[in-house]
Amino acid sequence: MSPGIPVGGGQRRSQGLGFAIPSNTLLPEIGALITNGFYNQHPWLGATGIDMTYEIAKTMSTNVTYGWLVVQITAGGPAANATLQAGTKQALIAEEYVRIGGDIVIAVNGVRTTNTDDLLTYLEENTLPNQTIEVTIVRHNQTILLPLTLGAL
Repeated sequence: MSPGIPVGGGQRRSQGLGFAIPSNTLLPEIGALITNGFYNQHPWLGATGIDMTYEIAKTMSTNVTYGWLVVQITAGGPAANATLQAGTKQALIAEEYVRIGGDIVIAVNGVRTTNTDDLLTYLEENTLPNQTIEVTIVRHNQTILLPLTLGAL
């Protein structure tokens, strides 16, 4: 039976679309919304990136196939202040242009980061704006630890 086609009694079937928000991230927000009418404690890196893949790693001549590849840095933002480096070259990878050559974030405070979801989840659940974190990056096949003071989104 196709979704959206009336079933007995004229009812429509749900398509099952939804999303979940972990309660441990939602509870502080609810309290702030009730008290202040707003919530401004989301941590901000001041950079955009993409998930590392085998194809990107091969093109960049690195053996790091996981992590978060930095593709753009916001001038004057936390990542810029921490000297993170963004990609500088465009490459055609799997029929898409990707900015490559930037730092690859592989851990935050010693916790492995395999992709964008890992990074954002860790930051949201464990950090606050103005907190200094330790970011482990791979730059030109060398592992470097950088302190980074988060901003507020």
